[in-house]
This record gives sequence, C-alpha cells and structure tokens, in this order.
Amino acid sequence: MRGLRNNNPLNIRHSADRWQGARIAQTDKAFVQFTSMAYGYRAAWKILDTYCLAFKREGKAYNVRNIIGRWAPPTENDTDAYVRAVVKLSGLGGNENMPRPKHYRAFDEVEKLVRLIRAMVCVENGIKWEEVDRDAIWEGYDLAFKHSPSHPFSSSCHPFSSPCHPERSEGSEDINVSVHRSIRHSVPQDDMDGGFPQDDKIGGHPQDDKNVVWDEYWDWSPQA
Repeated sequence: MRGLRNNNPLNIRHSADRWQGARIAQTDKAFVQFTSMAYGYRAAWKILDTYCLAFKREGKAYNVRNIIGRWAPPTENDTDAYVRAVVKLSGLGGNENMPRPKHYRAFDEVEKLVRLIRAMVCVENGIKWEEVDRDAIWEGYDLAFKHSPSHPFSSSCHPFSSPCHPERSEGSEDINVSVHRSIRHSVPQDDMDGGFPQDDKIGGHPQDDKNVVWDEYWDWSPQA
C-alpha cells in the first residue's frame, strides 16, 4: 500500500529527475511522492513510452514479458511470478505486443496498456483488480501525452466511461503477489515542460541527443 499512500502506484524511485506533479516535500526516502494519483500514473506512462523506444533500438518486442523484465529485472525480483500474475489479472498474453503509448491509434490499443498498468499496480501494492482506479490511469495518460478528455475515442467507449472496460480474467482475484523491485526509472530533467523534445530527432529516439546517456537498464537520463 506504500505506493498508494505516495500516489505512486508503480513505485517509481527517486532519481535526479524532476517529475511533474511531485510533492514539494518528499518524506519517503526511496520512492517519489506525487500530489495526485493521476500524476503518479503520468510518470508511469512516460516510463513505458521510453521502454518502447529502447526496445526498438535493441530489436526487442514491446510485449508484456519484456516490459515486466525491464521493470522488475530477475537479478532483483521473481520476474516470472510477476509476469504470471500480470497475465492472469489482465487477460493479456505474456508475448502479446503492446502499442507505443504516445502514438495511440485506437481506444482498444491503449486500453491494453491500461490493463497492463492496472495489473502491475495490483502486483506492486498487493491489492485486488477492482481496487485499482481505472479512471486515474486514463487521467495520467491524458496528462502524459496532452490528450484532452475529448480525444477522438468513440462516445460509447470514452476512457472515463466504466462500462466499456474489459473485465479481468476469471480467477484473477486469487492473485496476490508482491514483488520487490529497486530499478531506477528516469526521464529527462525537462519533464517539467511536459514532454520528450528529442523524440522526433533522427532515429526517433532521445539517445540521439548528446545530453542524454543510458544507464544499465536502458532507461535514460540527462548527464549531471
């Protein structure tokens, strides 16, 4: 529940980066504390978007198994257990490819990522599927990528419309896995400006900017 108290449902750790929506007073020495759950989800969406870019450079599939493997590496976690829990909770396949968060094409594509995040929150905080606020995940998406609530999804499946959300897979309420993770996730110092200004440079990747370096997990951060 620590992540929920911090409005940081995926337990993003402190780094040199300045997150939008971070509390001025940070009383948790390990994990970032946000002013609202939506800002905690915004940070998660930003990180998942950097993963997509990193996997493209590495020649890896942007799928559930690889995303979890990066988020909770086997050197520090029971990654296989994490993947099994997420698959059962979300109904997604372990090798199911995900769309890039920033470049959505249809509601159903982004909804797959919403289900992934929702399942990860269950694992990170040891809570049930129905205890995760799906609307807050979508609010974080809008904050991350500057889409307003009127973005062009069908009116019958608006992101803030609960009846259209996919139900969790049968038996998922029996899952209660808590996996320790200590990986540091990073985005640029200019996150306060609300975006990745280097996204559209040659190669479509922030590493092309000379001021950006990679850490061992291929998350990226500005040089000190």
